[in-house]
Amino acid sequence: MSIKTLANSDVKGKRVLLRCDLNVPLKEGSITDDGRIRASLPTIKNLVENDAAVIIVAHLGRPKGERKAELSLAPVAKRLSELLGKEIKFIPSAVGAANELSSLKNGEIALLENIRFESAETSKDESERAVLAKELASYADFFVSDGFGAVHRKHASVYDIAKLLPHAAGLLVTAEIDVLKRLTESPQRPYGVVLGGAKVSDKIGVIENLLDKVNVLAIGGGMVFTFLAAQGNEIGKSLVETEQITTVEEIINRAKKLGIKLLLPTDIVVAPEFTATATPTVVLATEMPVDQIGLDIGPESAKNFAMEIEKCKTVFWNGPMGVFEFPNFANGTKVVADALTKISGISVVGGGDSAAAVRALGFKDSEFGYISTGGGASLEYLEGKELPGIAALE
Repeated sequence: MSIKTLANSDVKGKRVLLRCDLNVPLKEGSITDDGRIRASLPTIKNLVENDAAVIIVAHLGRPKGERKAELSLAPVAKRLSELLGKEIKFIPSAVGAANELSSLKNGEIALLENIRFESAETSKDESERAVLAKELASYADFFVSDGFGAVHRKHASVYDIAKLLPHAAGLLVTAEIDVLKRLTESPQRPYGVVLGGAKVSDKIGVIENLLDKVNVLAIGGGMVFTFLAAQGNEIGKSLVETEQITTVEEIINRAKKLGIKLLLPTDIVVAPEFTATATPTVVLATEMPVDQIGLDIGPESAKNFAMEIEKCKTVFWNGPMGVFEFPNFANGTKVVADALTKISGISVVGGGDSAAAVRALGFKDSEFGYISTGGGASLEYLEGKELPGIAALE
């Protein structure tokens, strides 16, 4: 796959429509993690240095075509301005913005309101998306795609727009693809993959695609209980996807045949209910009480996972090991994250909850080889799926 990149494109003095991923978590109107905004800065700065007029298009949450005040990008415009030390012209609607944008000079930046306030952005109807893409294209003479967290979506501002303007991948998208290629095409060995999160169904595609490429596969989080159930263990009130048990049995057998080290927890932290104040108890994975729910991998398992991770030269991690938002059930995630900071090769944290977890637990981004901005996009790439927003840039 050969895509045009910003590094080899001439954008000097052009009006550039820049798709960013500014989908940050908000609490009562305040940004709780600005990682995605910071990740967008190098491309924005590059365009400004090239004297381009920059028109940023981005989304926040899932407003489903409705204008929701709590999902406005206004707080993002404020934070972006602080980080750049530069005024950001905030445009209150992504559609009908031509007049307001006409005064935007070279070297200046505008941010359009949440593109998902427009129902056409995410429409399954190609003709609806095309109308919105045409409107966006009318604002600029070049398109730069830098919102990696959205490239797996066939959306107007991600996919359709690239058909209408000369285009290139931004610095972030280029870096993300380079890292993912290192994970799939020529990983340094031993190669370990650590998967967590709630549902095994979300990760089946990745496991099946990577199983014959990895040396170590560690499973934690809520998804582990489907694995334990597949081995005939009692899992109490824990999350289980019974319809996935047969598939999981096949994965366990295939891993054995391929000689892959499949790490499952040997102990579990359980509690009577899913609350932050619930009393934690450590039990063997084979002896879970029927009235308890598993909320983290146990301390012995965390130590064992960490020991195996530290031996690897390449590690990809997606999904927390437990309910890291509750201090009583954050240890597994913290120990695994710490192990990733110690490997001598490259450690990649696969966006989404994993990126939020490492920051919430006090780790710095610089302690890891790479923190991806796109959980879903990373997973789909590692499943071997075509990403529409990348294919459109070829």
